[in-house]
Amino acid sequence: MKSNVDLTNATWAKSELSSGGNNCLEVAIVGDVVALRDSVDVGDPEAKVLIISRTDYDLFTQSVRAGQSNLLP
Repeated sequence: MKSNVDLTNATWAKSELSSGGNNCLEVAIVGDVVALRDSVDVGDPEAKVLIISRTDYDLFTQSVRAGQSNLLP
């Protein structure tokens, strides 16, 4: 896993279902990794960002779309 990913120019997106709220998961695709953050943390220099591989992100989202119900305990 990459620990030093430059997110300076990352384009963050959140679901259209969030209705513009500030309590959402935001996603940024940066090369071969995907960064995930909580929208309430935007602007917080101490906020944590989860970095996962693009492959893992694609597999997870495909499973959600397919209706896999056991993704979370």
